[in-house]
Amino acid sequence: MEADALSITTMQDSFKGLLKLLGSVKNYDWGCPAKQSCVARLYSLNSGGNIDENQPYAEFWMGTHESGPSYVVEGGGRTENGYADGEGVRDRCTLKEWIEKNPSVLGETVLTKWGTQLPFLFKVLSVEKALSIQAHPDKDLAILLHKEQPLVYKDDNHKPEMALALTKFEALCGFTSLEELKVIVQTVPEIVEVVGSALAERVWYLNDDDGEEKVKLVLRKLFTEMMSASKDVIKEVLAKLISRLNIKNKVRELTDKEQLILGLEKQYPADVGVLAAFLFNYVKLNPGEALYLGANEPHAYVYGECIECMATSDNVVRAGLTPKHRDVRTLCSMLTYKQGNPEILYGTTINPYTTRYLPPFDEFEVDRCILPPHSTVAFPSAPGPSIFVVMGGEGTMTTSAEVIVAEGDVLFAPANTNITIATSSGLHLYRAGVNSRFFEE
Repeated sequence: MEADALSITTMQDSFKGLLKLLGSVKNYDWGCPAKQSCVARLYSLNSGGNIDENQPYAEFWMGTHESGPSYVVEGGGRTENGYADGEGVRDRCTLKEWIEKNPSVLGETVLTKWGTQLPFLFKVLSVEKALSIQAHPDKDLAILLHKEQPLVYKDDNHKPEMALALTKFEALCGFTSLEELKVIVQTVPEIVEVVGSALAERVWYLNDDDGEEKVKLVLRKLFTEMMSASKDVIKEVLAKLISRLNIKNKVRELTDKEQLILGLEKQYPADVGVLAAFLFNYVKLNPGEALYLGANEPHAYVYGECIECMATSDNVVRAGLTPKHRDVRTLCSMLTYKQGNPEILYGTTINPYTTRYLPPFDEFEVDRCILPPHSTVAFPSAPGPSIFVVMGGEGTMTTSAEVIVAEGDVLFAPANTNITIATSSGLHLYRAGVNSRFFEE
């Protein structure tokens, strides 16, 4: 047993060490095959569990959400077969339960604002197939949806989020600019066939002088008409679209958006989300770049692997590119209908090895730390808690005692904990914590 992996039964409210955690895994249909999935590798190393090579591995969760709780490791560190008993841990206690017994680990400011709920949920995603066209409700709508449909919308909290690319990463995010929207409506006749020529003409004649609210009203009408079209109409129109694009592909190179449409149709035949994808910004991130999504903004991750962090919630309103429950009416009514490219975050260097990504949300920030061989870095104490995940290499993390860490390790650090990280061979890790700006207010 490592020096600061104390027995859960004897941990006191003054705990200041690092707590090793077991994360939860999600095998959603859109995940990567086990052999190619970063999530599968992390889960196997983290838990010592076996990987089912016939299953996709989509998400690795680290936090306190009841849909995918993390568990506190009791009874020792790694063995050759994983942790302690080879199948996880005996008498497991969730991180949420442990925090409720030791609330001061969150820090006074966090405890006052959010109670004993860890305000952020940390994930790793492996995306092989596009996720649904979706949005996450703001707090007021989340409370209403949870009250009206608690089995569908299980949380009363909002869910702003940020995706930080581990590999090249593709996403649909927000509505295109007015200029691009007009080009799309003029060059994609299948959209006109679905929404009607009168509405298409309203789009064509829009200009910047019309004012933001008028543009939003027309865009909302366009999107709602499209998403509400009958399945038979969409099936027929998509058949024409795919045929037209395949013919075009023989005489010219298709645009990135057109190639995306062909790929989405293979994944989700006869799905209205394939046509709707024309209306969204198609964003491609390089490793180390991030994008953030506020409440009521449409998006769909398309391909790649990323670190994801969000407010602690699992509320999702879906309307396309999915076999799951669709709530078209709610999605179309809740969106902001803002237009233009999303902001890409490149991070701020806080030391030679660490880059910090600060979205405009109180609940979270993410640090990316890449240590070369024979290097050391300090993480000064923060007023709130942190979760670290080791993505590669090995090294040590030292507080009051030294903990050996390697790929797959997940650790919880209480508020006001100074941490020194060192490696002789190289180490790649990420940290999620409460947004630093929140403590400056």
